[in-house]
Amino acid sequence: MIKIRLSRTGVRKNPFYRIVVCDERVKNKGKHLEIIGFWQPAKNLVKIDKEKLAKWEKTGAKTTPAVSRLISNN
Repeated sequence: MIKIRLSRTGVRKNPFYRIVVCDERVKNKGKHLEIIGFWQPAKNLVKIDKEKLAKWEKTGAKTTPAVSRLISNN
C-alpha cells in the first residue's frame, strides 16, 4: 500500500520533516516515490503541493494521522 507520511531530516533539536509518498514497507529514511511538501515545526511552517497530494490520493495513497492533521490545519 502507498502511504503519504513524514520523513524526518534536519539536526538535533531542530527537526525538519518532508511529506513524502512511499510504500509502507519501506523504512522511514528509505527510498520514497515523491516529495510533496515539508513541515518545519520550529517556525510553524507547512507547505504542501495540493495538486500532487490530490494526484496521489486519487491513485489510492492513504495519509497517516500526522499528515492528515497537517493538511486539515493548512
